[in-house]
Amino acid sequence: MSSIRGARERARIEVTAAIKDEARKQLAEEGAAKLSLRAVARELGMVSSALYRYFPSRDDLLTALIIDAYDAIGEAAERAAAESAQTLAPADRWVAVACAVREWGLAHPHEYALIHGSPVPGYIAPTDTVGPASRVGLVLIDIVRTAFLADDLTVPSIDPELRADAERMAAEFAEGVPPGTVAVLVAAWAQLFGLISFELFGQYNRVVEAREPLFRQAAGGLARSVGLRGVTTA
Repeated sequence: MSSIRGARERARIEVTAAIKDEARKQLAEEGAAKLSLRAVARELGMVSSALYRYFPSRDDLLTALIIDAYDAIGEAAERAAAESAQTLAPADRWVAVACAVREWGLAHPHEYALIHGSPVPGYIAPTDTVGPASRVGLVLIDIVRTAFLADDLTVPSIDPELRADAERMAAEFAEGVPPGTVAVLVAAWAQLFGLISFELFGQYNRVVEAREPLFRQAAGGLARSVGLRGVTTA
């Protein structure tokens, strides 16, 4: 009986992967707004009712793709942070992570657009996406926290109007990081993805050719803005 159950599980995993792969193909060709369970089923030679047993709605399939994308870009950031932990100064670790995130985005533009592009009409992300969506941010927070604990962080001053928000954010997701740093860190996180989005969505066309050097320099500037020291790659 266990062997039958195991075979069924393997079959379910394989079919689920095939559904996601076809859905990603549709994302590339049509965009997330036009993702259709019926079209996915048709391309896979399945009846719609069979596909609904795996993903009851388009939103369920979108959520699965979104979580996969967040996890993949998060894994890229975590791997870059781990590989640079013993060899690079804090600011250089930040740049290494930023470059890994950019490289993932360039290699997976349609999945990047799904999580950092325009919202999909009618789709509301469930709380299941919050943890995966936080992974890159948590990597950056950990770099900053580690630098602070090692007395290798310049803590910026904070606008009094931001203090309440900064203290709340520090308590909620950046324990051990000074509130002033958290406020700047959130802005730097937004700017990091803005840089990547500008490149991926064509804003640099006929403007910037040396895009990797520009990104490295900008990432180094963001590292310095949060108080990290030791930029040698920017």
